[in-house]
Amino acid sequence: MVVVGDSVAGITALREVRALGHTGPVGLIAADPDGCYPRPPLSKKALVDSAGDPEGWSLADLDVDVTRSAAVRLDTERRIVHTEGGHGVYYDALVLATGARARRLAPEREGEFVVRTMQDSTALRDRFSTASSVAVVGAGFLGLEVAGAAHRLGLSVTVVDTEPPLMRVLGPFLSSAVADRLRAASVDVVRATAPVVPYGDPIEGIAVDGVAIPADVTVSCVGEVPNCEWLSGTGIADDHGVAVDEQCATAVPGVFAAGDVTFRRDADGTVRRSPFWSHAVAQAKVAAAGALGLEPRCAPHDDYFWTEILGAPVKIVGPLPPAGAPTRVDGSLADASAVLEWDHADGRRTVVAFGAKKSVGWLRRRAADDV
Repeated sequence: MVVVGDSVAGITALREVRALGHTGPVGLIAADPDGCYPRPPLSKKALVDSAGDPEGWSLADLDVDVTRSAAVRLDTERRIVHTEGGHGVYYDALVLATGARARRLAPEREGEFVVRTMQDSTALRDRFSTASSVAVVGAGFLGLEVAGAAHRLGLSVTVVDTEPPLMRVLGPFLSSAVADRLRAASVDVVRATAPVVPYGDPIEGIAVDGVAIPADVTVSCVGEVPNCEWLSGTGIADDHGVAVDEQCATAVPGVFAAGDVTFRRDADGTVRRSPFWSHAVAQAKVAAAGALGLEPRCAPHDDYFWTEILGAPVKIVGPLPPAGAPTRVDGSLADASAVLEWDHADGRRTVVAFGAKKSVGWLRRRAADDV
């Protein structure tokens, strides 16, 4: 049993393998020089203070043989993973959890910051310490978390996207509430009608619809690129990543995948990616079970999401995006102390705690109509 990638999906797969009773050899092929660590804090507290840096995960209790070297080629016929360091790691069952890397707008130029790894977060935090203005390209979860950290440090912040903040994820009602919160805090929200273009080398700012917005720091939060080039020629991956089914199995027997490297294709050919922490954990548990030939203990998806909007925690349980106005609102959105609900036509429910102090368990029970 071998796992490639020390992402949350990779570590979860290792733990699930042991939890399911596997006592045989388990190997991990990992390339991050900082080891295994949770990544959600990297775009939040870690950008403000080094005290917020995530603590690394210990594998001591799992009896794992770790190969600290990047995977560079997969031989599916001989069942060998070849690494950059010249190792050949044999497997009976394989879980791919190599994640993704940050997409860049100007990879050939200096001065574009991204947030994906500990090194990325540390570099951006150091740059924040000498800056006065920040331009964030992308108003998704990551972009708004970066903007929130910069705002907390007292920097002037501009957020740019072709759509309103979090529109694709949270729908129009919550998107409007998020935009209001940003503007109330003097965060400049700019709507672009064309792709944003960084200018200068090193980068000095961004051009939005032909208008220059100078910034000491430019941060691109414009999606990710699955780390799957090393799988070339195997039939497992394409430009979208690694295709998996409901069992998180790939096109090759004995090879499973989980996390940000994966995607699913609907019957009509639509590609669906779910680069969220909760999905990575759920997929990893299913992939681990499949690799052992066992029934999984959960579904390969989990409709739980969380983020932070200018210091206000936002927790969500249920399908996204919710359409229209909420069915029920308790508390105040303006004061970031609200619980909102949407009842969907298929009988499911989305529950959102917007700043309100509610546990994930409570939100799940509320979404299931148990409270």
